[in-house]
Amino acid sequence: MSTIALPENRTNKLLGLEAIRFCCALAVLFWHYQHFWFVGGEPVGFDIERQPLYFAFSPLYKYGYFGVTIFWCISGFIFFWKYKRVIADGTVGYAKFLVLRFSRLYPLHLATLLLVAVLQIAYYAHTRQYFVFQKNDLLHFVLQLFFASNWASATSQGDSFNGPIWSISVEVLIYVAFFLLLRKAGGSAYINAAILLLCFLAKLARIQTPIVDCLAFFYAGGLSAIALRHFEATGHRRILRVIALFIVFAEPAVSGLTRIHESPHFPFLFLITYIPVLLYVCAITVAVGPLVQRLVEAAGNMTYSSYLVHFPIQLAIVLYFSYTGEAIPYEQLRFFGGFFLVTLLASYFVFRFFEMPAQGYIRTRYKEGRLPGR
Repeated sequence: MSTIALPENRTNKLLGLEAIRFCCALAVLFWHYQHFWFVGGEPVGFDIERQPLYFAFSPLYKYGYFGVTIFWCISGFIFFWKYKRVIADGTVGYAKFLVLRFSRLYPLHLATLLLVAVLQIAYYAHTRQYFVFQKNDLLHFVLQLFFASNWASATSQGDSFNGPIWSISVEVLIYVAFFLLLRKAGGSAYINAAILLLCFLAKLARIQTPIVDCLAFFYAGGLSAIALRHFEATGHRRILRVIALFIVFAEPAVSGLTRIHESPHFPFLFLITYIPVLLYVCAITVAVGPLVQRLVEAAGNMTYSSYLVHFPIQLAIVLYFSYTGEAIPYEQLRFFGGFFLVTLLASYFVFRFFEMPAQGYIRTRYKEGRLPGR
């Protein structure tokens, strides 16, 4: 059946995806709240149920690390939604794609890497060990400098410096594969399906590397974007929306009733089938007021900054208590709320006054042909 090409994605702000991104960022903050129990590289006296408001947020405390997996899937959706056509037809070349990614990711990465390096030196001077992430030598600094910290387990045994960057390090490799495959092989959905099949085979062969997971979820998200762009331009869009919405509600219920969630393979299989459908539903254009749109966009914009600044904030807090000799009141609701408030406010201001200006400066220099080495 022939389809009508949808207009470029300027009309769809993907607000639902922005909301999910923000929820994932919060999930990572909850998961990493346990860092406050660490003395050096090990938690001391940590009890997951003693974390603040555990009765309300236990799923986030237990499974917040899956926020990274969902981030990968969202990235795949957005990349295929935004870049699939323009890369495949040559409108966006390698240099422009590189500048777009570099300007988005690198300035804040470099700033937080340098900040964590200084703070870790101060923490080590006082305690003779590093905080949480122990591989803080010259080799790992250079690896992080080039986003290469987690490309190979042989060189990156254990996370280093600003540890959360590990997932971006892996994702950078997928960006390269994404660009090359689109340019050389085109944007057929069959390519996405073939890559997913290869990832499943790798999992069955017990190949344990986050690169396989990232590749699988990135291309699963991409397949969701391809499906949405295709079906929303056909007469079947309403029935597809109903089916997708049914899956969003039915799959968790079925998983719970059948107890298949107890299987060790359940998390990967559940997320790889559930999250793309959820993104399909949430990416459908919904009319909202301008205030709601601005708030959701602001929340989505804060995700990368919150992901990279929350560990330096934790390190600074722990360093303060280490030097004063006071006990960290990590079980107190006031401390918990203060950490989240400071992190989110810092994320907003970092995005507005550092990320965006740095991004704009680099992209303007590229357009003017004045980038060093161009």
